[in-house]
Amino acid sequence: MSGERPVDPIEQLVGLLAKLPGLGRRSARRAALRMLMQPERVMLPLAGALQAAAAAVQPCRVCGNLDARNPCGICRDPQRDHGLICVVEGVSELWALERAHAHRGLYHVLGGTLSALGGVGPDDLAVQPLLARIDGAEPKVEEVILALPATVDGATTAHYLSDRLAGSGVRVTRLAQGVPMGGALDVLDEGTLAAALKARRSF
Repeated sequence: MSGERPVDPIEQLVGLLAKLPGLGRRSARRAALRMLMQPERVMLPLAGALQAAAAAVQPCRVCGNLDARNPCGICRDPQRDHGLICVVEGVSELWALERAHAHRGLYHVLGGTLSALGGVGPDDLAVQPLLARIDGAEPKVEEVILALPATVDGATTAHYLSDRLAGSGVRVTRLAQGVPMGGALDVLDEGTLAAALKARRSF
Protein backbone atom coordinates (compact mmCIF):
# COMPACT_ATOMS: atom_id res chain seq x y z
CA MET A 1 0.00 0.00 0.00
CA SER A 2 1.09 3.50 -0.71
CA GLY A 3 2.14 5.59 2.24
CA GLU A 4 0.70 8.76 0.71
CA ARG A 5 -1.96 10.53 2.71
CA PRO A 6 -5.30 11.04 0.93
CA VAL A 7 -5.92 14.59 -0.27
CA ASP A 8 -8.15 16.55 2.09
CA PRO A 9 -10.75 18.21 -0.20
CA ILE A 10 -11.24 21.11 2.22
CA GLU A 11 -7.53 21.86 2.44
CA GLN A 12 -7.25 21.52 -1.32
CA LEU A 13 -10.08 24.04 -1.77
CA VAL A 14 -8.54 26.46 0.72
CA GLY A 15 -5.14 26.12 -0.94
CA LEU A 16 -6.54 26.93 -4.38
CA LEU A 17 -8.56 29.90 -3.09
CA ALA A 18 -5.49 31.25 -1.27
CA LYS A 19 -3.69 31.54 -4.62
CA LEU A 20 -6.18 34.18 -5.78
CA PRO A 21 -5.06 37.85 -5.56
CA GLY A 22 -6.21 39.53 -2.36
CA LEU A 23 -7.01 36.27 -0.60
CA GLY A 24 -4.69 35.09 2.14
CA ARG A 25 -5.02 31.76 3.91
CA ARG A 26 -7.46 33.13 6.49
CA SER A 27 -9.72 34.80 3.90
CA ALA A 28 -9.60 31.64 1.80
CA ARG A 29 -10.79 29.59 4.76
CA ARG A 30 -13.74 31.95 5.32
CA ALA A 31 -14.69 31.77 1.64
CA ALA A 32 -14.40 27.98 1.64
CA LEU A 33 -16.55 27.70 4.75
CA ARG A 34 -19.24 29.89 3.20
CA MET A 35 -19.34 27.71 0.10
CA LEU A 36 -19.31 24.44 2.03
CA MET A 37 -22.16 25.61 4.26
CA GLN A 38 -24.31 26.34 1.18
CA PRO A 39 -23.15 23.96 -1.56
CA GLU A 40 -26.37 24.02 -3.59
CA ARG A 41 -26.75 27.80 -3.46
CA VAL A 42 -23.12 28.94 -3.69
CA MET A 43 -20.61 26.21 -4.44
CA LEU A 44 -22.23 24.33 -7.33
CA PRO A 45 -23.24 27.48 -9.28
CA LEU A 46 -19.70 28.81 -8.79
CA ALA A 47 -18.20 25.55 -10.03
CA GLY A 48 -20.43 25.70 -13.09
CA ALA A 49 -19.53 29.32 -13.80
CA LEU A 50 -15.81 28.56 -13.47
CA GLN A 51 -16.09 25.63 -15.87
CA ALA A 52 -18.08 27.67 -18.40
CA ALA A 53 -15.64 30.60 -18.23
CA ALA A 54 -12.63 28.30 -18.62
CA ALA A 55 -14.18 26.80 -21.75
CA ALA A 56 -15.45 30.00 -23.38
CA VAL A 57 -13.26 32.96 -22.38
CA GLN A 58 -10.19 33.68 -24.50
CA PRO A 59 -7.90 36.61 -25.38
CA CYS A 60 -9.25 38.92 -28.06
CA ARG A 61 -7.17 38.54 -31.23
CA VAL A 62 -7.36 42.31 -31.82
CA CYS A 63 -6.75 43.98 -28.45
CA GLY A 64 -5.90 41.20 -25.96
CA ASN A 65 -8.94 41.70 -23.74
CA LEU A 66 -10.61 38.61 -22.26
CA ASP A 67 -14.07 37.80 -23.58
CA ALA A 68 -16.26 34.92 -24.70
CA ARG A 69 -16.41 36.56 -28.15
CA ASN A 70 -13.48 37.01 -30.52
CA PRO A 71 -13.04 39.86 -31.37
CA CYS A 72 -14.26 41.03 -27.99
CA GLY A 73 -17.40 43.08 -27.37
CA ILE A 74 -15.42 46.32 -27.09
CA CYS A 75 -13.67 45.86 -30.44
CA ARG A 76 -16.98 44.92 -32.10
CA ASP A 77 -18.91 47.88 -30.67
CA PRO A 78 -19.76 50.31 -33.52
CA GLN A 79 -20.49 53.04 -30.96
CA ARG A 80 -16.84 53.12 -29.90
CA ASP A 81 -14.39 55.66 -31.27
CA HIS A 82 -12.22 53.40 -33.47
CA GLY A 83 -9.77 56.25 -34.07
CA LEU A 84 -8.74 56.25 -30.41
CA ILE A 85 -6.67 53.44 -28.84
CA CYS A 86 -5.79 53.29 -25.15
CA VAL A 87 -2.68 51.19 -24.45
CA VAL A 88 -2.70 49.43 -21.08
CA GLU A 89 -0.34 47.07 -19.27
CA GLY A 90 -2.86 44.29 -18.65
CA VAL A 91 -6.51 43.29 -18.71
CA SER A 92 -7.04 44.43 -15.11
CA GLU A 93 -6.21 48.02 -16.13
CA LEU A 94 -8.58 47.75 -19.09
CA TRP A 95 -11.38 46.60 -16.82
CA ALA A 96 -10.62 49.42 -14.35
CA LEU A 97 -10.97 52.02 -17.11
CA GLU A 98 -14.20 50.41 -18.27
CA ARG A 99 -15.62 50.59 -14.74
CA ALA A 100 -14.84 54.32 -14.70
CA HIS A 101 -16.76 54.83 -17.99
CA ALA A 102 -14.08 57.36 -18.91
CA HIS A 103 -12.88 55.95 -22.24
CA ARG A 104 -15.07 55.42 -25.27
CA GLY A 105 -12.37 54.30 -27.69
CA LEU A 106 -10.65 50.96 -28.15
CA TYR A 107 -7.85 49.31 -26.16
CA HIS A 108 -4.60 47.47 -26.67
CA VAL A 109 -3.20 45.18 -23.95
CA LEU A 110 0.60 45.07 -23.95
CA GLY A 111 0.87 42.14 -21.55
CA GLY A 112 3.38 43.89 -19.27
CA THR A 113 5.99 46.63 -19.35
CA LEU A 114 9.60 46.75 -20.45
CA SER A 115 11.95 45.73 -17.66
CA ALA A 116 15.72 45.46 -17.95
CA LEU A 117 15.96 43.79 -14.53
CA GLY A 118 13.10 41.41 -15.29
CA GLY A 119 14.43 40.57 -18.74
CA VAL A 120 11.30 41.81 -20.48
CA GLY A 121 12.00 43.27 -23.92
CA PRO A 122 9.82 44.58 -26.76
CA ASP A 123 9.53 41.09 -28.27
CA ASP A 124 7.94 39.86 -25.02
CA LEU A 125 5.11 42.39 -25.29
CA ALA A 126 2.36 42.98 -27.86
CA VAL A 127 4.24 45.90 -29.41
CA GLN A 128 4.36 44.64 -33.00
CA PRO A 129 0.63 43.85 -33.06
CA LEU A 130 -0.01 47.42 -31.87
CA LEU A 131 2.15 48.93 -34.62
CA ALA A 132 0.57 46.68 -37.25
CA ARG A 133 -2.87 47.54 -35.97
CA ILE A 134 -2.22 51.27 -36.23
CA ASP A 135 -0.63 50.92 -39.66
CA GLY A 136 -3.54 49.03 -41.18
CA ALA A 137 -6.44 50.50 -39.24
CA GLU A 138 -9.58 51.59 -41.05
CA PRO A 139 -10.78 54.11 -40.01
CA LYS A 140 -7.37 55.63 -39.36
CA VAL A 141 -6.14 55.78 -35.77
CA GLU A 142 -5.88 59.43 -34.74
CA GLU A 143 -4.66 59.13 -31.14
CA VAL A 144 -2.93 56.59 -28.92
CA ILE A 145 -3.27 57.08 -25.15
CA LEU A 146 -0.47 55.51 -23.12
CA ALA A 147 -2.26 54.51 -19.90
CA LEU A 148 0.77 52.86 -18.32
CA PRO A 149 1.78 52.71 -14.64
CA ALA A 150 3.65 55.64 -13.10
CA THR A 151 6.74 53.52 -12.47
CA VAL A 152 10.24 53.43 -13.95
CA ASP A 153 9.25 50.48 -16.15
CA GLY A 154 6.00 52.18 -17.15
CA ALA A 155 7.85 55.37 -18.10
CA THR A 156 10.46 53.37 -20.05
CA THR A 157 7.71 51.59 -21.96
CA ALA A 158 5.89 54.85 -22.68
CA HIS A 159 9.06 56.47 -24.05
CA TYR A 160 9.79 53.40 -26.19
CA LEU A 161 6.29 53.36 -27.68
CA SER A 162 6.39 57.11 -28.25
CA ASP A 163 9.63 56.70 -30.21
CA ARG A 164 8.22 53.82 -32.25
CA LEU A 165 5.10 55.83 -33.10
CA ALA A 166 7.02 58.98 -34.04
CA GLY A 167 6.46 59.80 -37.69
CA SER A 168 3.30 57.70 -37.92
CA GLY A 169 1.07 60.76 -37.88
CA VAL A 170 -0.68 59.47 -34.77
CA ARG A 171 -1.05 61.77 -31.79
CA VAL A 172 0.51 60.14 -28.70
CA THR A 173 -0.74 61.19 -25.27
CA ARG A 174 -0.47 59.83 -21.73
CA LEU A 175 -2.62 59.93 -18.62
CA ALA A 176 -2.29 63.00 -16.43
CA GLN A 177 -0.34 62.42 -13.24
CA GLY A 178 -0.59 64.25 -9.97
CA VAL A 179 -2.90 64.83 -7.01
CA PRO A 180 -5.75 62.27 -6.87
CA MET A 181 -9.34 63.31 -6.16
CA GLY A 182 -9.70 63.81 -2.42
CA GLY A 183 -5.95 63.55 -1.89
CA ALA A 184 -4.29 65.61 0.86
CA LEU A 185 -0.91 67.06 -0.07
CA ASP A 186 0.79 66.08 3.19
CA VAL A 187 0.28 62.35 2.56
CA LEU A 188 1.48 62.27 -1.06
CA ASP A 189 4.96 61.15 -2.05
CA GLU A 190 7.48 63.57 -3.53
CA GLY A 191 7.23 62.09 -7.04
CA THR A 192 3.46 62.61 -7.17
CA LEU A 193 3.77 66.18 -5.93
CA ALA A 194 6.48 66.95 -8.49
CA ALA A 195 4.38 65.48 -11.30
CA ALA A 196 1.36 67.50 -10.16
CA LEU A 197 3.34 70.73 -10.23
CA LYS A 198 4.75 70.03 -13.69
CA ALA A 199 1.27 69.20 -15.03
CA ARG A 200 -0.37 72.33 -13.58
CA ARG A 201 -2.83 74.22 -15.79
CA SER A 202 -4.80 77.48 -15.78
CA PHE A 203 -7.64 77.63 -13.29
